[in-house]
Amino acid sequence: MNELRAISIFVRAAELGSLRKAAAALDISPQAASQALALLEQHLDARLFHRTTRAMSLTDEGRQFLEEAQPSLVGLERAMRGAKRAKDEFAGPLRIVGPRSTFQHILWRLLDEFCTQHPGIQPDVQLEDRVGSWVEDRVDVGFRLGSSTHEGVIARRLFPVQLVTCGSQAYFDRQGAPDSVSALQSHRCSVYRNPGTGKVVPWRFKVGNDLIEQPVVPAIHTNDEALELQAVLSGRVLGQLAGVTAAPYIRSGQLIPVLSDYMPEHYSYFVYFGSRSSQPARARAFIDLAVKRLTNNREYVLSAKELRGGSRARPPG
Repeated sequence: MNELRAISIFVRAAELGSLRKAAAALDISPQAASQALALLEQHLDARLFHRTTRAMSLTDEGRQFLEEAQPSLVGLERAMRGAKRAKDEFAGPLRIVGPRSTFQHILWRLLDEFCTQHPGIQPDVQLEDRVGSWVEDRVDVGFRLGSSTHEGVIARRLFPVQLVTCGSQAYFDRQGAPDSVSALQSHRCSVYRNPGTGKVVPWRFKVGNDLIEQPVVPAIHTNDEALELQAVLSGRVLGQLAGVTAAPYIRSGQLIPVLSDYMPEHYSYFVYFGSRSSQPARARAFIDLAVKRLTNNREYVLSAKELRGGSRARPPG
């Protein structure tokens, strides 16, 4: 950048016929301009100007250098202005990554609102349960369960993700409701398989201050959250569902939570992004909207009263 600055000073001085005028145009001191030009001549091992106290003119070497450097400098300045303009525009691509499980409808509501406000935005959305590379995926804004481990990435917590053990009244009518974590071994349960890794996601519970994994009898395996939800709603199985998935069905009475005293509280959704100073304006605005709409949003988090609904589960009769 020092060489680029010196070349800019040289070209402007050649155009204006004065080093002092060039310094004023570039908002630097005449001394700084003179020093930069001297260093450029030293670097090129060539004199670029004939200078006296009252006048300056290009040498043959200076004229040749100007002819070759000026078009490139003009193109570079145009490119820099274009990049800055694109950074400040509310138009163009916005690359977003997030988890496929549990987050699709939440993200769509954000995108729908944001694109209504800024119709020139072109969302490029990749939903995967694996954690990809921030740089390789060219991410503007990311969402994930747990804060990002990428170096140089900023993460902001949005809302807790509850792991709610629940079932339908039809299930409880046939099988009864578990009254302890260990009692789950005698129940039919759904098991979710991570689509990114293929590994079974264990059921997790809070016992005292510890987070434990509880083996369950898998009556159904699936890597699709929607299918798992339907299996639980049908009364075939118990499920441990994310609160954002289970909440509307618990509030409508279609699902009933159980074992709420053992629900883990270790997980949260985060939005993550790079340095605010270098972000496109459209990315900053989308992050601000996500933080405004999602931070501790009660729609996605069940209250203690709602989680006590397990008392409604009738014993089999």
